[in-house]
Amino acid sequence: MTDATSNISDASNGRDALPAQTLSESDAAIARVLEDLIDTLIARGVIQFTDLPEAAQAKLLSRRQSRAKLKDSLQLLPGDGDGGLL
Repeated sequence: MTDATSNISDASNGRDALPAQTLSESDAAIARVLEDLIDTLIARGVIQFTDLPEAAQAKLLSRRQSRAKLKDSLQLLPGDGDGGLL
């Protein structure tokens, strides 16, 4: 088998998937760290949200909205005192 064929075979067996998956998970974790860092810098008055480029502002707002929707959809049980069953 040639090197190119071997690489294709390895990828189809999932041998290359683990490093790619690990890198993807790491990218997601780093993105969340950066979001938290930006939020902290804004909260402490070090920077203002409007100091960020418009593209960054749009991406951060989009992620915040998506996270809020996800949080709302994960609240399966009603909270205390809201007339819920529990």
